[in-house]
Amino acid sequence: MRALIITLMGTIAPTVALASSGRVDDSGIFVWIFLGVCALIVIAQILPAVLLMTGMVKGVVSVVKEELDSTKN
Repeated sequence: MRALIITLMGTIAPTVALASSGRVDDSGIFVWIFLGVCALIVIAQILPAVLLMTGMVKGVVSVVKEELDSTKN
């Protein structure tokens, strides 16, 4: 976890330092870390939902397949 934070800080800091002139905002490294944590929370919520939906689709497909096989015989 510590290596991940160091890597993120190493990749975010140069992009802020090399930013071109344009929109001026004072969001520092802590804002970007906060947004990264928020993104991790969203992804952590999406993954179980996708797995649940995949399981439901597999269940429905297997039931339909069994019914089709039973009607053939």
